Amino acid sequence: MSMHMGSQLRTVGRAGGVLCIGRLYCDLVFSGIDGAPAPGTEEFAQGITLMPGGGACITSAWLVAQGRPAWLCATLPSGPFTDAITGELMRAGADLSLCSPADPATDPQVTVVIPSGADRSFVTRRSGPAATLPDADDLSSLPVSHVHIGELATLVQMPEILTLARDAGLTVSLDCGWDDSLTRAEVLSLIQDVDVFLPNRTEQAWLDRIGVPLGTAPLTVVKLGADGAAGHCPLGHQHVPGEPTNVVDATGAGDAFNAGFLHSWIDGNPVPDCIVQGNHCGRMAVGAMGGTGALLEADTQE
Repeated sequence: MSMHMGSQLRTVGRAGGVLCIGRLYCDLVFSGIDGAPAPGTEEFAQGITLMPGGGACITSAWLVAQGRPAWLCATLPSGPFTDAITGELMRAGADLSLCSPADPATDPQVTVVIPSGADRSFVTRRSGPAATLPDADDLSSLPVSHVHIGELATLVQMPEILTLARDAGLTVSLDCGWDDSLTRAEVLSLIQDVDVFLPNRTEQAWLDRIGVPLGTAPLTVVKLGADGAAGHCPLGHQHVPGEPTNVVDATGAGDAFNAGFLHSWIDGNPVPDCIVQGNHCGRMAVGAMGGTGALLEADTQE
């Protein structure tokens, strides 16, 4: 069944800015290779790019690029990556006033990104807290109407995000991210309590296997890569095909999709229209290296 899904979901918050909360990673994105090397062998990449990564960071940058104010709440990197990553974050344009420095004793949070055809795989070191949340007074002083959580693991570790957002009258969205160490008992009620859940098809398949069905959130939008995305709610579902494009690097494409979708959804548009905007941002993102590479390339060309 397919039908219009714009008017019978939870009330969409007033138009305004977005607070993006989640882990910030230092993405080392290799290019010119196709998949990880076999054990005992070595591959030589043609290039490498160091960029800010993580769902909250990338989504905030793409929101700003669409004219939507965004605040990033994350732990800034430690060690040799601090200056490079912070500089790129400032170029991306999100407000960093809610970010906090990492404990110098912790390892830097680094993700090695290995392309494989039109997809990619990751090796990640996650350390320390994802973020330090603002208090209620600080949050109320910001012109935001929505909170976006960059990965399910962050919400599991910081479930108080939901209380903070609801007490402030804000709507909430959640990306899934990959972490198959999480259990049904840890995630089911959290996904039920957000307004919009945004997994990709691999993540949703894993959730199905552990007993978290597709209709758990009031609105679930499953990202399907080149096939576009599909919105699912109690009223039905709507699939919107993707836009043909040449894939340079798929890193962060789902987070760029989130930004396009949310930018439209916050304004109260029907879900299929929101998916169209999400698909558009995702298509742009895969045309350059790194999750925000397309935005930084555009700035350079201006």
